[in-house]
Amino acid sequence: MDQLKSQQKSLSRFQVMLMAVAAGISVANIYYNQPILKDLATTFGCTEAQAGLTSMLAQIGYGLGLFFITPLGDKLNKKSLIVTLLVLLFLSLLLMIISSSIVQVWVLSVLIGILSVAVQVILPMAAGLDSVNRGKTVGTIFTGILIGILAARVFSGAIAEWLSWRWVYGFSAGLVLAVTLLLKTYLPEVETSFKGSYLKLLGSTLSMLRRYSLLRKVALLGAFQFGLFCSFWTTLTFHLSGKPFYFHTDTIGLFGLVAIAGALLAPVFGKASDKGSAKRVQFIATAIMIASILLMLFWGQSVIMLVAAVLLLDIGAQAMQVTNVALVYTLDESSHSRVNTIYMTTFFIGGALGTFVGLLCWQAGGWLWVTLQMLTWTVMILLILIGFRAKKR
Repeated sequence: MDQLKSQQKSLSRFQVMLMAVAAGISVANIYYNQPILKDLATTFGCTEAQAGLTSMLAQIGYGLGLFFITPLGDKLNKKSLIVTLLVLLFLSLLLMIISSSIVQVWVLSVLIGILSVAVQVILPMAAGLDSVNRGKTVGTIFTGILIGILAARVFSGAIAEWLSWRWVYGFSAGLVLAVTLLLKTYLPEVETSFKGSYLKLLGSTLSMLRRYSLLRKVALLGAFQFGLFCSFWTTLTFHLSGKPFYFHTDTIGLFGLVAIAGALLAPVFGKASDKGSAKRVQFIATAIMIASILLMLFWGQSVIMLVAAVLLLDIGAQAMQVTNVALVYTLDESSHSRVNTIYMTTFFIGGALGTFVGLLCWQAGGWLWVTLQMLTWTVMILLILIGFRAKKR
């Protein structure tokens, strides 16, 4: 108990902010490729479809890392694991700078995706080190993650426009090296309790889903919430590039800045979950997302209304996400990395499904069908919340 208290006290505000920045810098590497796919096709003389595989392979790599590497946070020293992943990520980014074929880019994209899961070791480590203000701490870290995801596209597009796509990975390598040195210096050491083999660790990870009904609930909520989120951001580009807007890529990218403004409120909702208001936050978040979608449905041809809808959607989505993650970390203290693996794997499966369904709806019925299917996602979230509450009663 004394050791646990000392660990809680050792996590300063500076350490929390450092972990948030490191998480954002790490996860951003998955998304840098999206604005530069056409540049890759030009550089290597390949088709746009072949260049497009880069984005998919980075996501596949991240999914593999989530399941096969993230659970190691419960078996190995978390600080050493984070530093090792980031050092290897730094080396992979250097290799990307000098890549000479699209095949090399594909291989390195998978590797970068795998190693970027350092962010998913940082998050449970921060939660385990601060049980008193866990929701607020998780909210701060997740704000860093979201800003990294949203800012990656803006950063990558701007650097590639002014310099070249190789400079994107050069700057990223410098950022990764800087945070690696800082984490090595300032992160505390955390002992782990799992002593079994790696295969037993993976088996134990899967058992978490059967063991905790709360984990099953929030994993489903996370999947629907991220499915809605990805569906929106995938189709928004098509909506804004067509009539009546006809916006260019750089203008569309500015909508990401609106989303970042919403992400800054994540710690507020995390603090609310610390005070025992998790269920209320989940219902409020769902109501905010529904209001956002209704704005898109009825006034989706207005720039002002779309900006307001983006802000509301992001506030609602991040409120739900931060609360879900904080709830997950109230489970077994010795299994934070494993429950995080289950939650985040389900979360990204939902995102992939949302992207796929959103594209199908766009092709079939344009913006109207997109907003209607987004409304369906929120209804499913609401049904899960009501069903779980009724079951508990």
